[in-house]
Amino acid sequence: MYAVVGCSDCSMLWVVEGRPERTKCPRCGTSKAHAKRKQFVTTEEREHAAEVRASMLANRSGHGEAFADLDSYAEMEERAGEDVVDDDEYLEAGGVDAAETRAANERASSSGGSVSRTERVKEALRELDDPTADDVAAYCAEHGVSESYAREALERLTRRGGATESGGVYRLL
Repeated sequence: MYAVVGCSDCSMLWVVEGRPERTKCPRCGTSKAHAKRKQFVTTEEREHAAEVRASMLANRSGHGEAFADLDSYAEMEERAGEDVVDDDEYLEAGGVDAAETRAANERASSSGGSVSRTERVKEALRELDDPTADDVAAYCAEHGVSESYAREALERLTRRGGATESGGVYRLL
């Protein structure tokens, strides 16, 4: 059972489920015995209680007629999926080939996703044997990261304590 109840202190309206011993106003925090709250309607359906509350609020604000012209929540929910543009239509309208986009997404997903440039530098330090700055830069270039960025990231990692360099050979810490 659901009830639309009101607060005598601040005039807030809300929906209460069941018959609790006490209810607390969500706006002002006043707590009272549920039996002492003004119950405007009781119903078995939550949607019906929500509609009654919405109608009361609309009437209070002077929008009762506009609210009356609206369909019920259930009817609006049924129509919510109608006339929605699907992903393919949206992409095609923007001049994007939807099939090619799906293929690119699958390629990215199957490769484990994208890797940040800094992660690529760290990956090079893990994968390579005795990596030098040139080795890391070459590895990164093969994997789509510019050599200049790889060298800068290597310097930053070393400066911040994420990697160490000894005799031109780098190690990830």
